[in-house]
Amino acid sequence: MSLAAFIYSEKFDKYTYGEAHPLKMIRLKLTYELIKSYDLLKSPNISFIESELAKEEDILCFHTKKYIEVLKGIDKGDYPTNPSQFGLGWGDNPIIKGIYEGSLISSGGSIQAARLIMDGKAKIAFNIAGGLHHAMPDRASGFCYINDPVLAIKELLKKYNRIAYIDIDAHHGDGVQHAFYDTDKVLTISLHETGTFLFPGTGFSEEIGTGKGKGFSVNLPFYPGTDDETFVWGFNEIVPALIDAYKPDAIVAQLGVDTMSTDPLTHLELTTNGFCEMVKKIRDFNLPLAALGGGGYNVANVARCWTLALGIFAGIELSDTIPENKIRLLKEHGYEGKGLRDNKIKGKMDESIQKMAEDGINYIKKNIFPLHNI
Repeated sequence: MSLAAFIYSEKFDKYTYGEAHPLKMIRLKLTYELIKSYDLLKSPNISFIESELAKEEDILCFHTKKYIEVLKGIDKGDYPTNPSQFGLGWGDNPIIKGIYEGSLISSGGSIQAARLIMDGKAKIAFNIAGGLHHAMPDRASGFCYINDPVLAIKELLKKYNRIAYIDIDAHHGDGVQHAFYDTDKVLTISLHETGTFLFPGTGFSEEIGTGKGKGFSVNLPFYPGTDDETFVWGFNEIVPALIDAYKPDAIVAQLGVDTMSTDPLTHLELTTNGFCEMVKKIRDFNLPLAALGGGGYNVANVARCWTLALGIFAGIELSDTIPENKIRLLKEHGYEGKGLRDNKIKGKMDESIQKMAEDGINYIKKNIFPLHNI
């Protein structure tokens, strides 16, 4: 068994949301190239797995047949007459030929990640093309057409009784929460910029689940301007205690990096330091782990963070010096730094930022922790 599996396909180069769209598929290739430049894929601790297409039956365990038929039709050039009904159209979720097949490859990688850890072929499996956590059963949402985290969790539930989902993307993992809002089989934990200021406008602390799921949806929102120290403090205050109490059989983690201070779509102030600290904590829960990508609209941040994450999963300390040919490549895509990691920057945050984090943590400790006997 390899310690970590890295799931990727060069077929991702075929797909695009369009030149003007903020989600650039080149970020996946940049990550792959940076990972190769550090010789990570030559490590005995890492196995390379070619991403395979998800099967339609796998997709239909969450998405409706009607919606999937619309996506399939788009790939054939048959565009829907009522696209807005399915969340499709100009803007976030463009109608582009090939989007269904591209979604099958990215979601297939997440299902593979689940199967690899279920079958004991890897302790950790990392699909950087996954983490598309906004898609709903019958519509696209927030750049997401197929909700691969939900599919990975449903695959794991074929073997395991309890799954924990940890989401550190700047955006609330609303599609995953929606899928499991009324069950105790899945504990969803999302840390994100508050929906007051950011899409999808959900993820408030009061959203704690319903019926059997009451107490199994956990949300910790943060104000714009939140930095490493406060975000990681929030993570440490709630996540380890919940994981310890819930005792999941496996974890699915969405590792979006749009929390970074230079991300063009969000308003948080994290660096690689805070990101890596949380990735290490997730690794150190020492459970079978399906790790997925997610948001990230500064492509150099994506490449650096997910390269660092793979190193962490494999127990490999990477040099901060980026190989010369790859630093040039990153600079071609807007990177203004010098090393793999960001410098640690300690600024003074507004007191309201800290207070919001404290209020969220206190709400969780008062209303959710007792339901788990914490």
